[in-house]
Amino acid sequence: MKTAVSFCLAFCWVLPTLLFAQGSPIPRGNYAYDILDRLEIKSGLEAPYHSSIKYYQRGKVIRFAEQLDTLQIKWSDKDREDLRYLFLDNNEWLGQADVPSRLTGPKSHPNCDTSLTMIQAAIENEHYIRSKHQLLKWLYPSPANMLEVNTPAFHLRVNPLLNIQYGNDRYDTNPYFQYQRGVELRAGVDDRIFVYVNVLENQVQPLGYMQDWYNQYLAIPGASNAKPWRSNFLNNTNGRDFMMSDGYLGFNVTPHVGMQLGYGRNKIGNGYRSILLSDYAANYFFLKTNWEIWKFHFQNIFAELTATSPNQTPDNVIERKKYMAAHTLSINLTPNLNIGLFESVIFSRPDHFELQYLNPVILYRTVELGLGSPDNVQLGFDSKWNFLKHFQAYGQMFIDEFIFNQLFSNNTGNWANKYAIQAGLKYVDALGVDHLDLQVEYNRVRPFTYAHFDSITSYTNVFQPLAHPMGANFSEWIFLARYQPLKRLTMDFRLIQANLGDDVAGQNWGANLLSPNRTFFQSDGNFTGQGVAATTTLLGIDLNYRLAHNVFADLNYFYRRKDSVEDQRDQQSQFVSFGLRVNLGKLRFDF
Repeated sequence: MKTAVSFCLAFCWVLPTLLFAQGSPIPRGNYAYDILDRLEIKSGLEAPYHSSIKYYQRGKVIRFAEQLDTLQIKWSDKDREDLRYLFLDNNEWLGQADVPSRLTGPKSHPNCDTSLTMIQAAIENEHYIRSKHQLLKWLYPSPANMLEVNTPAFHLRVNPLLNIQYGNDRYDTNPYFQYQRGVELRAGVDDRIFVYVNVLENQVQPLGYMQDWYNQYLAIPGASNAKPWRSNFLNNTNGRDFMMSDGYLGFNVTPHVGMQLGYGRNKIGNGYRSILLSDYAANYFFLKTNWEIWKFHFQNIFAELTATSPNQTPDNVIERKKYMAAHTLSINLTPNLNIGLFESVIFSRPDHFELQYLNPVILYRTVELGLGSPDNVQLGFDSKWNFLKHFQAYGQMFIDEFIFNQLFSNNTGNWANKYAIQAGLKYVDALGVDHLDLQVEYNRVRPFTYAHFDSITSYTNVFQPLAHPMGANFSEWIFLARYQPLKRLTMDFRLIQANLGDDVAGQNWGANLLSPNRTFFQSDGNFTGQGVAATTTLLGIDLNYRLAHNVFADLNYFYRRKDSVEDQRDQQSQFVSFGLRVNLGKLRFDF
């Protein structure tokens, strides 16, 4: 009860200063993120959103796409097709320049038509495309949406969700199988209140290494409660059944201030991974505010996390809760150069949210010190630089704890030097080849990073890392290539190699985030990859053909091998699969 009261107090406290929502967010895994990334780099234009703070709002995406469409740039046919995809997928936000903001009034838009509402302007825009052949005269009025409702004060979009993937694992008697189906809804009222909901039912046959991971952490990556699932038809004996759902309610108060109350995930960063905050773990309840003024985007997240796993708790028992407060300040120093500062704190109270952490601008470390240093505070940095209209350099640094005089000299490998680094480079239209995009990324996480003296307050949710999926005590190289030889055909290649150290039974070498970090095996002499050394190699090749808008036929090859100095820890998976996806990104387990 006190937890609910605390969140209500938080809601009321931020209500006078809410941030600009600009519609529902584009879901993770959507094809739009690849498009926007390359178009921002190629154009050199400053986007109306900060790319390190995800997920993007649809209104800002369309505003950027319309700006790109009018630039005096000779876009390729494939680039034009990419812009068309954005216009189709977010058609309720077309033509914003033709309608005044309900929050600022027509005086701020002297050249606009004051008689138009947002949705009327969208329908009248040249990029609003109607389907040539509608089903039952009301299904799919536009190519992107199964159902549309457009009235002056209300708009609604409803779409099905489907992902079916099937393959045979060479090293497993069970087939590789994914079956996801559900529905997605987004709506807006009075150009000011926005709703997004999806509900997704899942059946997955985990690969061998995923099953080992589940046995250790009692969780499926990205899921909460996962029940056993068997299918005689598919000859499956060890599958998992779980439900996933995202839901957000967003408000616009001013053109620069808004908020979001939701259940889902967040991500900070421009890389394939994030060492600050990723969307790898299970969904969680959060209150989020965004302050977007001039070159600044300041975001607050107040979240309720789950400290245990429902897969180890009896039915009808409420899971133990913990909480997170995080804020990010992102600054566009130039149209092509961005830096960011990130801070978060994980804490646990028996029956309430720590109200002192509701201060949106104070440094959490100062509050934590005043409380007696009981909580887990982290600090991070983020940066991005687009240059030569072909490249993007990006990086992150995460600081958990450190002994300053040992960082640069007299380094004894103390366990308390807990930090992580990331560095990456993207190259679009590589070697002058249209839609050939390359990316290389390096991640390194010291032992014991993200862990805490109290395992409850580790940087996790439902026993899953809130940052990199591999946890800690590893270094990793990632090589990605994406090529689009035809407008509808895309080829994705990824090679991931990691050197890691596993814990030994009864010995904490810093790999497991759930182990209290003060149970370390040795105080000094620690190094990345200590413990039981292993190398993991992952190779993925995906061919995706777009049959219709957001309808993809997939052909995938996947190989993963773990070589450990202890042979009994070795793992191997290899399969070829095929499938069909509708309005869903790929469900990947790349760790």
